[in-house]
Amino acid sequence: MYDVTAIGELLIDFTPSGTNEQGIALFGRNPGGAPANVLAMINKLGGKTAFIGKVGDDEFGRFLEKTLVNAGIDTEGLLKDAAYLTTLAFVHLSETGDRSFSFYRKNGADLMLVWDEINQRLIDDAKIFHFGSVSLSGQPCRDTLHAAVRYAAVQGKIISYDPNYRSLLWPDEAEARTEISKLISAADILKVSEEEMTLLTNETNWKKGAARLAEEGPAIVLVSRGAKGAYFRCAAGSGCRPAYDVKTVDTTGAGDSFLGAVLYRLRDKKHAELKAITQDELADIIDFANAAGSLTTTRKGAIPALPSAAEIEACRVSSVFEISQKCP
Repeated sequence: MYDVTAIGELLIDFTPSGTNEQGIALFGRNPGGAPANVLAMINKLGGKTAFIGKVGDDEFGRFLEKTLVNAGIDTEGLLKDAAYLTTLAFVHLSETGDRSFSFYRKNGADLMLVWDEINQRLIDDAKIFHFGSVSLSGQPCRDTLHAAVRYAAVQGKIISYDPNYRSLLWPDEAEARTEISKLISAADILKVSEEEMTLLTNETNWKKGAARLAEEGPAIVLVSRGAKGAYFRCAAGSGCRPAYDVKTVDTTGAGDSFLGAVLYRLRDKKHAELKAITQDELADIIDFANAAGSLTTTRKGAIPALPSAAEIEACRVSSVFEISQKCP
């Protein structure tokens, strides 16, 4: 039995790695893709996960497969296709560590996953089925994702959804909003950034935006707010927890680390238990996840930067990371 099975993109993040002697920017090859990052965090904490997706049968694809194996993620659902190249993304960092992306994805392997290729047992044997919206940005993987979500719902799985919006992957904002919104009602756990919340609800107030999203069906709605922490909403109540004060060098993967930590803590919940979760329990889970996300920003890359359970707990109790219990 897997704690979480995820479907989606697996790609190479080329992240800034200094300059050469001529002052030309250098980029380091790092494994990336939000669903895989989420799984890697769960495994780092002691969970068991499986990945469903497609890479090219090339050097990058083999590197990514090895990365998942080294992270302890089951790769039975990872397909390598010689007809397509592994998707690439170049990460650009601002002076404050915030990121932007350039994607090399036309006919990228992750887009070419079809339903008939999927090993359904990996969904059958999972407690939680997780997906993001990047796979909704093109065909045939859009139809594949819809089929997978329907199948997971019929099998009674807890469904987790991260509408990780990347504007460069969509023809326009209106199409992104339409396609991403279609699957919100299928989710039991929904995690959005403030930008994604505004895209989907036209609300800039995170309390109102989360309430709008909760009306569509998710038992738990999470709004990640970067250095400001995270807001949460469940049937029992709502609240926010601040981030930890760390020296940020790269925010890549921080939201995925946050969500992976949340899913790890929720992995044994049934549907009824998710709906009945108390405000205090969820607040503690979010505080744990904030520590995971904050620590991830102190290192470069996504999967290589993920913290251990011991590091997360040390962050939570150390006076070095002592924080106000108020959210800005």
